[in-house]
Amino acid sequence: MADGYDELTGRVTIRTVAADAGVSVAAVSKVMRNAYGVSDALRLKVEASIEKLGYRPSVAARGMRGRTFTVGVLLVGIDNPFLPSIYQGIESVTEVSGYKIMVGVGAARARTEVTLIEQMIDNRMDGLILVASQIAGETLEHYARQIPTVVVGHHEPAALGYDTINNDDRMGAGLAVKAFLERGYRDIAFVFPTDDEDHSADVAPQREIGYRMAMAEAGLPARVLALPNYSAPREDRIRAILTAPDRPRAIFCWSDLDAIPLLDEARRLGLRLPDDLALIGYDNSPMAGLSVVDLTSVDQNGPRLGKLAAEALFTRMNGRTVAEHILIEPKLVRRGSL
Repeated sequence: MADGYDELTGRVTIRTVAADAGVSVAAVSKVMRNAYGVSDALRLKVEASIEKLGYRPSVAARGMRGRTFTVGVLLVGIDNPFLPSIYQGIESVTEVSGYKIMVGVGAARARTEVTLIEQMIDNRMDGLILVASQIAGETLEHYARQIPTVVVGHHEPAALGYDTINNDDRMGAGLAVKAFLERGYRDIAFVFPTDDEDHSADVAPQREIGYRMAMAEAGLPARVLALPNYSAPREDRIRAILTAPDRPRAIFCWSDLDAIPLLDEARRLGLRLPDDLALIGYDNSPMAGLSVVDLTSVDQNGPRLGKLAAEALFTRMNGRTVAEHILIEPKLVRRGSL
């Protein structure tokens, strides 16, 4: 090995990065660990060399320092009843492999997620699974250079440094529109929450794309109705949608999180489902199947998403560097709201 370049394996090492950046190996290590006190100038210099050289930390070197047999799981929130099914799928793999899970809750805020990721890195997690991350792809790439990373519910098919595991959200939206069309509905609206930032990789925008594609294929105009984001009250907007003179005959809602409140308010207003309003949600959350709810919903198979994410993470932790981007097919579960 000369100047940090392993001639036998052709692998760029941390010494190569240090030499290219003109800094010490310790300085490179501090930047990669996001250690306290690293200046912006040093960080930029080291990150430029990492990008140029295509450096990735050696899994073998990590193993020599000792694995912690712990993986971090970062959830977007704890209020979504669909997320436990993903966690169960993750746990089904980690448990038999002797790994423990450290859970963090990002509360749908990118800054909170970043803080939690850095804490997990500092605590020497062996790998990281992010569920419905709100972090931009460039930032995800940055952290994926420091720790093996898999992202669920976040569409970045061009990502190189981390894996993505997703339900085919566009297909799922198409299934919902097709189901409405088969029942004779043509006035079909899509309801989703507004977002002040560009989160096009998130599931809601992908479902909107799928909805628009299906409507265009059927020769019908798209009708997109926005709800306030979750930091604002939304009951008035839901009521306004349902009491408008031009109320849609059918509504495809981006998630059961909003479909169930829509259904509840519709019944409160005396609307009959599906006679007066047909409604389809997404996620097939446990509440959707209750007889008092009886909501038709697109099932994206949370346990399988979690299992695939954990399996992908383990192959990453064992040395795989080529990114994998997996889509699984959703299915429509028909109930009384259709």
